[in-house]
Amino acid sequence: MEKYDVVVIGGGTAGCATAYTAGLAGLKVLLIEKNIHLGGTITSALVVPAMKCGEHQINTEFYEALVTELKSIGGQATYENNEGWFNPELTKIALDNLMRKAAVEVFFDTHIQDVSIVNRKIKSVKISKEILSVYNETLEKDNKDLSVCIGAKYFVDATGNCELGKLCHCNFLEQKNEQQPVSLRFLMGGVDVPHFAKWLEEYDKDRNVTTVEDIDGFIHLSTAYTWDKDKKWALAPLFEDAVKKKILKNHDRNYFQIFTVAGMPTHIAFNCPRIIDYTDTLQVKNMSKALLLARQSIFRLANFCRIYFPGFENAYISNIADMLGIRVSRRIKGKYIYTAEDIKNGKEFEHPVLISNYPIDVHSNEKDKSTLQIVKDYQVPIESLMSADIDNLYVAGRCISTDFMAQGAIRVQANCFSMGVGLGKYFAGLEKS
Repeated sequence: MEKYDVVVIGGGTAGCATAYTAGLAGLKVLLIEKNIHLGGTITSALVVPAMKCGEHQINTEFYEALVTELKSIGGQATYENNEGWFNPELTKIALDNLMRKAAVEVFFDTHIQDVSIVNRKIKSVKISKEILSVYNETLEKDNKDLSVCIGAKYFVDATGNCELGKLCHCNFLEQKNEQQPVSLRFLMGGVDVPHFAKWLEEYDKDRNVTTVEDIDGFIHLSTAYTWDKDKKWALAPLFEDAVKKKILKNHDRNYFQIFTVAGMPTHIAFNCPRIIDYTDTLQVKNMSKALLLARQSIFRLANFCRIYFPGFENAYISNIADMLGIRVSRRIKGKYIYTAEDIKNGKEFEHPVLISNYPIDVHSNEKDKSTLQIVKDYQVPIESLMSADIDNLYVAGRCISTDFMAQGAIRVQANCFSMGVGLGKYFAGLEKS
């Protein structure tokens, strides 16, 4: 059995930060990723930019290293005082570089098959030694060593859906009515961005919604629209006209947000469509239907942009995310269950892994029912990253131990980076003590 100090399952934002930090501290680290690249929401789900989380963040070393690495290869921009404007494709390369610098071993295209638990501790996880396109029972019988067991002192579930925790039969906190709609992001290329930016800046004067900035000759922009009536949206007449003319379906306009992308001067990234029909993210049938609906909506939205937005006349769909943007799924029961009241009260802890002011941001599948509650700085304790059931199982990312509303604040990428760094430092401290 191969043995490590730390095994991290899931190479997304939280998993990469954990592995990198532990590796730099000199621990022997294995990072297991189901896809063929790292990055999770940034790369697979096209979730850019990384949102700012205040001026008093802690455990930012990995985020800073990623910014520096991306800047060196042309995949980062600083816009609206936010360094987190990343290029999704170049992020794959940057993360490979960072793992190599930290001496982290990475297994791609790898899934956990089973787990061995002894006395409330994970002894090992079982993975396939070979990449098999199909399961072959005869082959399995004839070759007893197709699988390999991986042992470690500490295991981290950074899968988002808490897949390792599920295999360990841990207790979870999610309730059936605690759901948020998913999104499927996409990119359009061939956009005349300067032309579109000039039109957009004149069309929408609300700088809380629409911004345009020339950064070293590269035009960056951002704008949005929702069907909620909480404010007057400049783009509303265009969407209403498109629905009337059957260019869009009514639900296509429930949420619309677009940005430029670092290092891609003719591309626009879309934080939509948001799929309101299917919200049970743990059911294959539901998410399959969500994907089918989302891609149909993407086709309509792209056509809408070509018709209504100057500069999009020759634009085309260049990339559709290969992973849904899931806001909430399983949440493990940890040694501390972090709550929305902790956020609102700014409760302080002895061992915080993050400090943030990202708002309580909970999307709804109903009109005018979403929540965006501005808050002051709050802390999340490391005990919320510790399983209550398995002594050497830790979690990082959206599946940590929180109530539903608190999870709506801590789930964003910057917070996930901090969680991972906090865990990596914690393991290093345990090894030194």
